[in-house]
Amino acid sequence: MNLFQRAIRSCLRKPVKSILLLLVIGTISLLFLSGMASRSANIAAKDSTRQAIGAGFLLEGNPENRNKRLQEAFEAIEETFGVGQSGSYQGVHAETIISNGQPSGYVWTDHSFESLVREDIEKIAAASGISDYNITTVPTPVKPEGFSRIEDPDKDQTYDSKGVSLVGNRTMNLDSNVLNGVVTIKDGRMTVPQDQDVCVISEELALLNNLTVGDRIGFSPVKQEGPIQYAEIVGIYQVREPMTPYMSGDTYRSENIIFTNLDFPAKAEQDSPLFEKAYFKVEQVDEYEAVKERIQQTDINWERYDLIDNNGNLDTMASNFNDLEHISQMLLLIIAGASFIILSLIFVFWMKSRTHEIGILMSLGISKLEILFQMILEAFFIGIIAVSLSFLAAPMVSKTAAEYLVVQQEQQAQLQEDQTEYVAPELTVTDVQISLSSSMFCADGISITLLTLLSVSLAGITMFRKKPREILSEMS
Repeated sequence: MNLFQRAIRSCLRKPVKSILLLLVIGTISLLFLSGMASRSANIAAKDSTRQAIGAGFLLEGNPENRNKRLQEAFEAIEETFGVGQSGSYQGVHAETIISNGQPSGYVWTDHSFESLVREDIEKIAAASGISDYNITTVPTPVKPEGFSRIEDPDKDQTYDSKGVSLVGNRTMNLDSNVLNGVVTIKDGRMTVPQDQDVCVISEELALLNNLTVGDRIGFSPVKQEGPIQYAEIVGIYQVREPMTPYMSGDTYRSENIIFTNLDFPAKAEQDSPLFEKAYFKVEQVDEYEAVKERIQQTDINWERYDLIDNNGNLDTMASNFNDLEHISQMLLLIIAGASFIILSLIFVFWMKSRTHEIGILMSLGISKLEILFQMILEAFFIGIIAVSLSFLAAPMVSKTAAEYLVVQQEQQAQLQEDQTEYVAPELTVTDVQISLSSSMFCADGISITLLTLLSVSLAGITMFRKKPREILSEMS
């Protein structure tokens, strides 16, 4: 009887031990495949999340360029009107006043100087790959007319303008507070580009004044007497957490922020518009870098602006899954280590239980090395069946494992969020895709082969380092 025949007969002669080994190796193979599949699921989860939350660019004013323009305008005023004289130049105003008989000067700017240029924003929005864009005004203080604002009774209101804040948007669903998941609509709708003289108020403000969608409320300037401008309430919003105040005072508190159409704050304030930032939504996230290059080729004065790459923010918003690849890698290492220990213990027990058989084979003149090869062949025969069965079950088991890891990551992210003041965007995983490639099956087969070979060899060393006389004496 040759080596292969003895190995096959040994497997069939002891079915319980063979089935036990088959189940162990099959489980190890499935765990390996699940770990490798989870690494591919990590990328799919990121990409699907990016597609869900969108991608975009934020345009803001450049502080260094502002200082440069301010200095140039001040020098132009001195050159035109004389040093120490009052004058204006491109939205910068210098005034000299007499205080206690002594002249003193100060410089101030108006909205035309501070505002982003709308024409520049529209040029960028026309770039290929931009599906939509938003312009947001600076929070504008105005007096409420015909309704009351939210106030803290314990706060000193002496230096507060006793107003509310208007925030104008071209399209409210692209406002940063909406994109970040802080603001959601409770009743009605958000403002859209076609709107005129409309607003969206907080649910606290609505409850305090018994206001509902369709009511009209009025506003007037805080710095001067002016006509009352009325806006129709088209929506009532609620927040996950209070919005960060633009400045101190109840005028800028979260509940007193009122979102309006883009042009209404300037109309209510009786001043020119003051656009603080613009957001450009990318149609296809896969073309993100190409769209960025096209935007940067737009013919505008780029020194005046900062174009903030929102790609990093997207990675942060998808941070629920950022560690999944590392977890999968660690899982594979743990599986490999634990599998080696388990298989080694199984084969050590297997060797000890076959002392009588090994002694008989040795007494027949069969060498230790040939007996070890027989043990390896037995393990390989069982392993081939186990791995083949694991390949059939791998797609379902791997998908379940990947979904479990993603859920654990979401729960961990939620726990971290609950422990901090930061409120991340609410991301929902609708599906987790896994991909089992031929390279993964090959890697799994090679891993199982190496583990089996090492485990049997280690177990064999513990047995075959004994002298034949010791082995034969144990038989008795």
